[in-house]
Amino acid sequence: MTELYVGIDGGGTSCRARIRNAQGDFLAEAKTGSANILLGVEIAMASIIDAISDAAQQANLTKADFSRMHVGLALAGAEQKSAWHAFMDQPHPFASVVLNTDAYGACLGAHNGQDGAIMIAGTGSCGILLKSGEQHVVGGREFPISDQGGGAIMGLRLIQQVLLGVDGIKPLTPLAQHVMATFDNEVDNVVSWSKTARPCDYGKFSPAIFEFALQHDSLAIDMLQQTAADIEMFLTGLNHKGAEQIALMGSIGERIVDWLSPPAQQWLVEPACDAIDGAIQMAGKPKHNLY
Repeated sequence: MTELYVGIDGGGTSCRARIRNAQGDFLAEAKTGSANILLGVEIAMASIIDAISDAAQQANLTKADFSRMHVGLALAGAEQKSAWHAFMDQPHPFASVVLNTDAYGACLGAHNGQDGAIMIAGTGSCGILLKSGEQHVVGGREFPISDQGGGAIMGLRLIQQVLLGVDGIKPLTPLAQHVMATFDNEVDNVVSWSKTARPCDYGKFSPAIFEFALQHDSLAIDMLQQTAADIEMFLTGLNHKGAEQIALMGSIGERIVDWLSPPAQQWLVEPACDAIDGAIQMAGKPKHNLY
């Protein structure tokens, strides 16, 4: 039986699976929930299997075909060694599994396996330079201690500023009013929500920030200026490590370009492929395992 190759791009918000045959032909693609392994290795594995199952069904494949699938996993949270081992210790039905970070997969895809750098800003953020077989990483140590420039940090900062607005310390702009309306205008609801909110929950506020910035909302503009400054900080860090071409990727990264300064924009290049195809390049090749 011919082998199949599966790429998984898993972050705090979603898990995307793509299946290709041995010739590299596209067979199917599907998306499910979070696959950040720091939110639970069992949860991540379940999302991965669900995404592959959905994609397999589209390609007229069944779970019986899992045993010929080589899976490359580009997952958020994989940089934490204990979480990496905990995930890899789980049983799975696949021919093989290779695990590295979502940033690593994105970088492989962006430069089609060649040397280069990426800055990924989605729910979280991380920059990585692949050069002469070595990885050089900036950021990416997870919310809330890192991930500046990502949607979760944007959402956290937004909530903080909105509460200051409620207290009369900062302006209660239309964006702030919009956020409070989602909590029925009750501060206690915000506090209760925060006790269990995940990075993806904070990240869900990022589209509203971009939307209200177009309406010249001062709070939204401040948020995007700060996010742009954070991303520029990481771009500069990558450049100092030797990166001359950087692909800016992710749901935030793709929308923040116009907010960056011209010096930062000059390093940017379009990615050749996405993180899922980067993960497929990892599939069946243990050398791509992070640990």
